[in-house]
Amino acid sequence: MHLKVVACEVLAREVYHCAARARNTIEIELFTQGLHDNSDVMRDRLQEKIDSIEAERYDALLLGYGLCNNGIVGLRAANLEIVIPRGHDCITFLLGSRERYAEQFEKNPGTYYYSSGWIEYPERGGEKPELMEKSGLGQNYRKFQEYEKLVEQYGEDNARYLAEFMGQWQQHYTHGALIDFDFAAHLKIDSRVMEICDSRGWEFMRLQGRLDLVQDWLNGEWDEQRYLCLKPGQTVVADYHGGIIKAVESPADTKPAESEPEAAKPAAKSVDTGKST
Repeated sequence: MHLKVVACEVLAREVYHCAARARNTIEIELFTQGLHDNSDVMRDRLQEKIDSIEAERYDALLLGYGLCNNGIVGLRAANLEIVIPRGHDCITFLLGSRERYAEQFEKNPGTYYYSSGWIEYPERGGEKPELMEKSGLGQNYRKFQEYEKLVEQYGEDNARYLAEFMGQWQQHYTHGALIDFDFAAHLKIDSRVMEICDSRGWEFMRLQGRLDLVQDWLNGEWDEQRYLCLKPGQTVVADYHGGIIKAVESPADTKPAESEPEAAKPAAKSVDTGKST
């Protein structure tokens, strides 16, 4: 098969590493990490790209994003099947499975995750859309100033995740974990992450990354448990019953509800580089 990959640039090294070993031929296009600052802009940019792809050139489009604060909710497949790994964010991709991510969360729930991409690309100075004033939490989510209020309204698991977006996330973490790969060892990313952890009083952890999810994605091994295969005419919606994302047939309004948070996830995604902005 000849596959088109559209992915976040923080996965660059991992995607290219797996593409070199893939059974299929792969064409890769990366989007700036800064789109995570505004899920509405992310959704619009990705939809524009999806609509512009010449379907006759490829057998499928592989979308390298997780749910990512509902940034992919509402995306529609045009004339080409879209295959999306089931994950709340790219940490699932880097750890190899949803199960391993959940296991790590159970062991150390107050962990902030880093990878080579999350260190390198925010420092590159790519495009940064204006920080959105609303999300799936509703227009007034910035009014919540205390972590305890988040816990009371959304529960402990969602509160840890949401605190990141309100500028209070640092005080609720105890560990910083580097997801490590042998092919990136020469970059000395570990020393940078150690510095960040030391400055914040966090315990440094090193986790061996696994690329089973990414490699099978590029190889075309798309089982329903791990991947959503979005057929032409279908739309992505959030699945609050364990599947993370699912497809619907109708073109109904599928953007995040103003009063409902994103589906619960096992831990917060890494969007910080340790530098003040």
